[in-house]
Amino acid sequence: MRVTLRRLAMLLLAALTVALDQLSKGWALEHLASGRIQPLLPGLLQLQRVRNTGAAFSLLTGAPALLGLVSAVVSLVLLGWILWRPPAGPWNVLALGLLLGGAVGNGIDRWRDGAVVDFLEFIPIHFPIFNIADVAINLAVACFLLDLLRPHADRHS
Repeated sequence: MRVTLRRLAMLLLAALTVALDQLSKGWALEHLASGRIQPLLPGLLQLQRVRNTGAAFSLLTGAPALLGLVSAVVSLVLLGWILWRPPAGPWNVLALGLLLGGAVGNGIDRWRDGAVVDFLEFIPIHFPIFNIADVAINLAVACFLLDLLRPHADRHS
């Protein structure tokens, strides 16, 4: 895949991620009462809208300005990476697009409201409530790991 196509793929994936994240959060704000549980996939996943002023696992709770700044810096660094030094491997293309989209999606919430809208909750395990941007960030980490596990000769194909 040529460099220009890789850049375009990453930016389109990031834009799609932001759009899905913001649309789903808008839906959650409109249709889910705060704190009220609504089953989605019985025994697996339920909906519960919460306002998260922290980062992953509620780290830095109550520091929205700092987290907004971190989101902005991470987003700008990722955008710079994509524009000036795009990765060669397909797993890194996916990872950077998803990571940028997730950072921007949660960043929009932090900049606009000082908190992130979370609404997806796993039932079988005790895990923090999350959103589409969080899913994208976790998928990005998985893509980076998959790339690291590939044989060195295959990484840039």
